[in-house]
Order: sequence, then C-alpha cells, then structure tokens
Amino acid sequence: MAAKSDGAAAAAGQGPEGAAGEARGGAGGRGEAAAAAAGGPAAAGSGGPAPRYELRDCCWVLCALLVFFSDGATDLWLAASYYLQGQRTYFGLTLLFVLLPSLVVQLLSFRWFVYDYTEPAASPGPAVSTKDSSIGGSAIATKDSAVAFRTKEGSPELGPRPAPSSASAYRRRCCRLCVWLLQTLVHLLQLGQVWRYLRTLYLGLQSRWRGEQLQRHFYWQMLFESADVSMLRLLETFLRSAPQLVLQLSLMVHRGGEPDLLPALSTSASLVSLAWTLASYQKVLRDSRDDKRPLSYKGAVAQVLWHLFTIAARGLAFALFASVYKLYFGIFIVAHWCIMTFWVIQGETDFCMSKWEEIIYNMVVGVIYIFCWFNVKEGRSRRRMTLYYCIVLLENAALTGFWYSSRNFATDFRSLILVCVVASSFALGIFFMCVYYCLLHPNGPMLGPQTPGCIFREARGSCGPPPDAITSPPRSLPRTTGAERDGASVGGERAGTPTPPVFQVRPGLPAAPVARTVRTEGPVIRIDLPRKKYPAWDAHFIDRRLRKTILALEYSSPATPRLQYRSMGTSQELLEYETTV
Repeated sequence: MAAKSDGAAAAAGQGPEGAAGEARGGAGGRGEAAAAAAGGPAAAGSGGPAPRYELRDCCWVLCALLVFFSDGATDLWLAASYYLQGQRTYFGLTLLFVLLPSLVVQLLSFRWFVYDYTEPAASPGPAVSTKDSSIGGSAIATKDSAVAFRTKEGSPELGPRPAPSSASAYRRRCCRLCVWLLQTLVHLLQLGQVWRYLRTLYLGLQSRWRGEQLQRHFYWQMLFESADVSMLRLLETFLRSAPQLVLQLSLMVHRGGEPDLLPALSTSASLVSLAWTLASYQKVLRDSRDDKRPLSYKGAVAQVLWHLFTIAARGLAFALFASVYKLYFGIFIVAHWCIMTFWVIQGETDFCMSKWEEIIYNMVVGVIYIFCWFNVKEGRSRRRMTLYYCIVLLENAALTGFWYSSRNFATDFRSLILVCVVASSFALGIFFMCVYYCLLHPNGPMLGPQTPGCIFREARGSCGPPPDAITSPPRSLPRTTGAERDGASVGGERAGTPTPPVFQVRPGLPAAPVARTVRTEGPVIRIDLPRKKYPAWDAHFIDRRLRKTILALEYSSPATPRLQYRSMGTSQELLEYETTV
C-alpha cells in the first residue's frame, strides 16, 4: 500500500471509535507531513502478537488518578480553610495556583478534542481502489484535493460506498451531538484529564479483550491517549503543584512552630504529584518509541523517589530563602528561569511541529529546570546532568546559608534541623538517581556496557541502522567495477577513498530478554518527515493530522503496519544493498 497526506485532510473508513478514520486540515506542520503504507499480498496477517495490556498498567493509571485527585482536593480544601480563617491573601494565591493552570490545561485538552473529532467540511465518502496482486499488492493513497483513497494510475477501482440512510445519518448526528455536549461539560468541570485517564483504561482493556486486529488498533489508541494525558499532566503540575509547594512551605516556615495538618497534606500531595508526573512522562515516552527499550516499573518507582527527594530539597531551600528575602527570591527565580530557558534554546531542541510551539515548549522546560532535571537532548546526558546538579547543589547551599545567617545560631536549634533536612533530602535524591542509572536503566548499567535500545527478542542480530533508515522498497543497485574495488578514481572521487563494506560482521547481543519485538515484514506506513530523536516524541504523537491518518490506515489494513520515517543519514544505500544481496 502507498498513502500520502499532504498536510491537510485525509478521510478513511470509520474505526471502532467513530473518528479513527477521519483527518483534519490545518497549518503548523514543519515541512510536509506525509504518510505512506507499503506492502504486498504476503503482508496480510503478519506481524506477530500485539503488546499485552497488563494488570500493572491498569494499576499505574489508577494510582495516577489517585495522585491527581489528592493533589487537587487538598489544595481546594486548604484554600477554603484560608477563606474561613479570614486570610484572603493566602486564599487568593492558593486558589489562583489551582484554577489558572487548570483552565490552561482544559483549553488545550478541549482543543485537541476538537481537532480529533471534527470532520473535514464537505468531504465525500472515501473511495477505495486496489492494485492487481500480481503487480505488487494493494495501494491506498490520500490526497488533499479529493480527500479520498486512490491508487496508482491504471489500477482497478471499487465502487463507492453506498450512501447512509436518513435514519442512520440522523442517529450519527445525534451521537456526535451527545459526544460534543459531554466533552464540553467534562472540560467545564475541569475534568478533562480524568476523562483521558478513564479512556486510557478503557482502550487498554479493549486491547486485551478484542481480536488481534482490533487489539492492535486499541493498543495504538491507548498509547496516543497516554501520551496526551502525560503531556497535559506535566504542564499542569509545574504550573500548579510547583508554585503551590513553594508557597505553602514558605508560609509554614514563616509561621514557625508545629506545622498545621492541612498545609502539610497539601505540600505532600504537590510533591508526590511532581515526582509521579515526571516518572510517568518518561515511562510513556519510552513506551511510545520502538527504537528505545521500555522503562520498567521498578525503574519508574526509582525515578519517583529520585525526583521526590531532589524536588523536596529544592522546594524547601526556596521556601527558607523566600520566607526572609521575598524580593530577592523573585529576582533569583526569574534569573534562573531565563538562564535555563536560554540553555535549552541554544541546545536546538526539536520537540514540536512549529517554531512558536517550540518556543513555548522551551519556556515550559525552563520552568521545569527551576526544580529538577529534565532531559531534552539526545545522547549521553551524564555531563549535562552532572553540571546541572552541581549548580543546584551550590544554589541550595547558598539559599539555605543566607536564610540560616539571619537566624539566632545559639538558641534556634530548629533552623539547624531544617538545614540538615535540605542536605539529607538532596543526598537521598542523588542516591536514588544513582540506583536508577546503575541498576534499573533500560539500556543497562551506567558504568558497564550498555546495550542499544532497538534490540528485539527473537533475532540475535544487531539492531542495525535506526528504523528511519529505510525510505523505499529494496531495489537492485549497479554492480561495483574492479576499478572501484581497487580504489581508482571513479566518478570524480579520489583514489584510495575507502568504500563501505558490503558484508559486515555484526556484534552479538546479550542474552537478556527484551520486551519489544521489531517486525521486518508486513505493510509499512512511511512518513515523509525525518524522525525526531529521543527524548522527543515521534511526529505521529504530536501532529494530530498525521495521527488520524495513521489510525485510518492501520484500521483499514488487514495487518498492523509498521512506521518508517524519512532517512537523514548516509546508510540508506548500504542497507538496501545488504537487503538485495
């Protein structure tokens, strides 16, 4: 099959969710977004077993819901307590840090829903045509102008689908109206993320109970929904929980004495929410990429503890300094955010599909860097992470030292305890970070030999070039002449220029089992975009037009297709020659 979406609408048959086969148009793509599915008659039914949605995946989502509700409930309860006590300033600040981030996230979530569920205006029913199997299998193509599936010239065409009856069309309109009303009500009640968590559970359970083809379809949709809710939660927690944590800690330090139960609960819930969201984001990101090993739940728990203690030390140091030097604390936060945002921008991140979205993303990452480490660049991050934590250690020591210098050293033993809490919490966080990288990292121990992330379970060969290296079906290449083999000047090239070997001895793989299987047969969806490098999301998780087109092709294909991105490397010809040989 071959399919292409030129950046706008692409219509397909309805999937089980009603809108899986629709696509929308719109601006904002960085380059031409195109998808193509390729395969032959032998591709039907291939692909092996689909990933299984397990009980622990369901428990992880339920725990995420519990963290979400506990964080929001304690903040609202604390705001109501401040109001009843007549502390209107604290009430206003607490409520502001709850409502404003929630409104921003709900608007973004509803915007995504509109993109996913809106039908292209005046789009005709899709016409499906096939190519003769003796020529090479079926072909499906989508073009902007016709908003329909077509094939190459000369292939026989099937007749269009019969028009739906008036009764079925009326029922369809009523169902769509009910969905719109339900989604509007859910987002007005600030429950968009709850709905997405529940939908993730539903799609995961459906992928476990349905047949193989629908099982894969539901699993893909579950991954998409998990990616959406993890992005929304990451944005909300650092706009709501992080400021709330510093505010409530500052108020408790300023008052002195024994802390009240309700502010302590709110602070603990905000801290757990920050740590949990970071670990969940990293897990979903790794699970979404087939070129990376998935993050185990042991590794995710280690990440939760790592971020929990480092953010606790960071927040307490902020609170101690802000309780005495409010103006200087504001200057410090703004300066730190500007420096970190500039650091992220000069790293030339490639997370979003447009320039302005990338700028906004870099600003949000700058906010995250105020509190904790967040990897945004491909490659070994040891040096960058070591530099970051050295800066954080110096800042925590300076902030805590300035606060401690304003206390009475002789009589205030409680101040010394708080300083020790900051130091010990940071040390515990670094300890759990070392545990994660030395024992639980998906690629293996940090100090030992690391295995690549694209190793698969069944074959014992190397992972080879990345999945984006194949851009066209294998073809025969011109034979190499004797002069070229001897290093003579051929085609303007200097004599003695080394030529890449045709046959390579690939290193063996460790015997450790891996929970990811890479298929080399079956239909392929080729995307005319270079693949974003980890730790960025793949384009089909960010570009919702591309996502809808992929879901349509995946549902209409008899076998689940693979995804391949456009190659930007130089190993294309070598790989194709190896395949042909």
